[in-house]
Order: sequence, then C-alpha cells, then structure tokens
Amino acid sequence: MFTGIVEELGIIKRINRGSKSIELTIKANKVLDDVQIGDSIATNGVCLTVTNFDQQQFSVDVMPETMRKSSLGQLKTGDQVNLERALQVGDRLGGHLVSGHIDGLGEIVKEQREDKAVIISIKPNAELLKYIIPKGSIAIDGISLTIAELKDTIFSVSLIPHTAEITVLGNKGVGDQVNLEADMIGKYVQRMIDYQEEEKTGNDIDKDLLRKNGFLLA
Repeated sequence: MFTGIVEELGIIKRINRGSKSIELTIKANKVLDDVQIGDSIATNGVCLTVTNFDQQQFSVDVMPETMRKSSLGQLKTGDQVNLERALQVGDRLGGHLVSGHIDGLGEIVKEQREDKAVIISIKPNAELLKYIIPKGSIAIDGISLTIAELKDTIFSVSLIPHTAEITVLGNKGVGDQVNLEADMIGKYVQRMIDYQEEEKTGNDIDKDLLRKNGFLLA
C-alpha cells in the first residue's frame, strides 16, 4: 500500500527485455535507505518487487500483465521515474490510499498555466470514467492528485510548482501516456452498485457469476 506521495525521482540505468516482460535497473538514493529483497517500490505508480540492489540502484521485474496495463514498457534508458516505498504502519497518510495496481492508461490532451499552477487535461481509457468524479482522488504515475474538473471524457488536475518540479508529470506533454489508478473506495462502491443491479435482474450467485466478476480464477 502507498500514499501517492513521491519520495524521489529515479533514473532508468538498464533495461533487459524479454519476449513479453522486462527487467528494470533503477538508480536511486532515498528509497535505498532500508531496502530489502522482496520490498515493494512504486515505480510511476506501479507496485514492483525489489529483486536485487546495491548502494546505488535496485532491480525489478515487470511481468506481461503489467506491461499491458501500464506505460512501463515505453521507458528508455535515462528516463526518470517516480519512486515511493510502501507505507509503514504509523506513517502519515499525506495523499490517499494507493494500491500500486494500475487500472489503465490515460493520454495528456492539453496543458495550460493558470498563475503558478499547471492544469493538465487527460483522456482516460473509457472503462475508468465511472470512477472519476470532480474533487475525487486519482493516482497519476503514482502521484496522488485531486480531480479538478470532469467534462465528458476528459478530466483535469492542477499541479502546484513543487509537484511539477519533483515528479515526472512536470516533464510530460501533450500526447504522452500516464498510468492511472482510480480511487480504491470508489471502485468498491461501484462494485457494490453493480452487484445490486445484478440482483435486481434476478441473477443467482453461481460459479459463472463469481468467475465473471473476478472472484474465481477458473
């Protein structure tokens, strides 16, 4: 579990590409302070497991499903990434509850300045729109942000100068893709609504229904 408060920017030092997966080696500083093999580090919002590390860098594997859901497969050597260690019990929750499990991608369609703020407009994958509400929370490349406005299929967020300076979002522009994770509470509420609608149609709970909605693997 994470909070969406980026701790530092890492730099991609090496990418080993497989047929459908990759291994990333990332140069970092702060997140290496107490790192152990098996620890989780959110990388551009994606929860990844540390498989190797030294005093200057750490390595993680990105599996095929993550490659399909996120923008990590588009990374190049030298790119910067947002990094955040997993939340510890007793830590301040400065952002919102973020799982590190990406729901889909969005595309930046507009950027504009308003005084000190940078307003970024994003078009998400269509299936994410039901979770997006004005003043609600969303994680963009692992950054906890508040949805400022929603118009049709486009939502916007406002970046303060500090966020633009210390995260990768400040260096992205129109046409770039971003990782999106909808608010966890919103997803649970939507699932409950969907289930109630299914009950109204007279559907009985059976293995097919459970499998269809992700409660059974096979």
